[in-house]
Amino acid sequence: MDRLTAAAEVSSRTLYKHVGSKNALIAAVLKQRCVRFFDKTDVDSVDALFAALGDWNHAEGTRGCMFLRAQGETGGETPEVSEVVAEYRRILRELIDRIVTLEIGSRRNDVLVEQVLVLFEGATSVASYSGADAVSAARAAAATLVKAAR
Repeated sequence: MDRLTAAAEVSSRTLYKHVGSKNALIAAVLKQRCVRFFDKTDVDSVDALFAALGDWNHAEGTRGCMFLRAQGETGGETPEVSEVVAEYRRILRELIDRIVTLEIGSRRNDVLVEQVLVLFEGATSVASYSGADAVSAARAAAATLVKAAR
């Protein structure tokens, strides 16, 4: 918070007056991140999803999943943060479910959705120490899974 107030050139009192609390600030940042992320991942294929993740990492950096880090930071016991994290995860699963269904036909494939979700989340985390190769590897694995499911 000290670094944030210094960067914003405001006192901690002024910051808290506007955001309420550290947890409220975290929740607000996560909400904005969620909007920005899903604006960039409005795609119609699994391959395009991983391409969008690669583009996101290139533009935003590869520091792992902000939602997972926030959940860990707050111990999962901060309602305002947990709600935003849960909403992000719900939207991500729905996105993957939608594009998987588009790719393999109108039937649902919950197993493939889970596999793509794990690859996506894994690539996000591994990219923090392995770089873009993690997203490329997950993208190739997802393509193999989608092809097999067709």
